[in-house]
Amino acid sequence: MRFTVGEHSARHVRRIVRTYLHLWEMEELRDAAELAVTELLANVVRHVPDRRCGVVVLRCPRGVRVEVSDGSPEKPCVRDAAALDEGGRGLALLAAVVDDWGVDPAGDGGKTVWFECRTGAGAEAEAGTPTGT
Repeated sequence: MRFTVGEHSARHVRRIVRTYLHLWEMEELRDAAELAVTELLANVVRHVPDRRCGVVVLRCPRGVRVEVSDGSPEKPCVRDAAALDEGGRGLALLAAVVDDWGVDPAGDGGKTVWFECRTGAGAEAEAGTPTGT
């Protein structure tokens, strides 16, 4: 889906992700996936001037992959936020709740930020395997 992120977009996208996870019998991934997609959409609001983005939710053999793409060439970076900083913790939070994430450049000069959440069996199979992200 492609849209301009607005005030209620994160709530609607969380509902869509929740519905897919229910249909795919992966409810155990719900909290992490909803939190992660909310953070990526918040980054679009904060850092993409036109707030346009695309969201893809993919069922994978070991879990789910969510991709948020936008037209901004600015790549996100993990910051070391100070205690009183109002922002800067989003990607650290993302990394803490998902099994893998990364950023891929897009052909149009933008980027796609993605994350994967794995079911118990999928996460155990990959435990200890470096991802390169």
